[in-house]
Amino acid sequence: MPRRRYQPGTFALKVKRSSAGLGLFADEHIPKAACILEYVGRQISEEEKYSSRSRYLFEINSRKTIDGKPRTNRAGYINHSCRPNCEPVIYRGRIFIFALRAIRAGEELTYDYGKEYVKDYCWPCKCASCRSKK
Repeated sequence: MPRRRYQPGTFALKVKRSSAGLGLFADEHIPKAACILEYVGRQISEEEKYSSRSRYLFEINSRKTIDGKPRTNRAGYINHSCRPNCEPVIYRGRIFIFALRAIRAGEELTYDYGKEYVKDYCWPCKCASCRSKK
């Protein structure tokens, strides 16, 4: 397996309407295993982590959590899917989004938020994968 490059590409991405509100879409082909973008935001304190009402919190480790709520964080527009085409990878205290497979132009970017998030905020799951099973 080739070594990962933790350098986001210059892929054309567009925020637009999706089934979950707003989503992030590929405006061009993205190859499998490409580093697409970085999930960014301000680091918050432990107290703020438990009192925050933000749904954009991303825990890097037990001492570091990022609040990705600012609109400048385009990765914050990536919606959940139980069958995602992307995955977040934590590397040296930063969060990078990688393509799990080739992503076609026009396709929405998704990653799995995890069972705990889905159970707490969006149960039953309403992602496109789960909706198609019904």
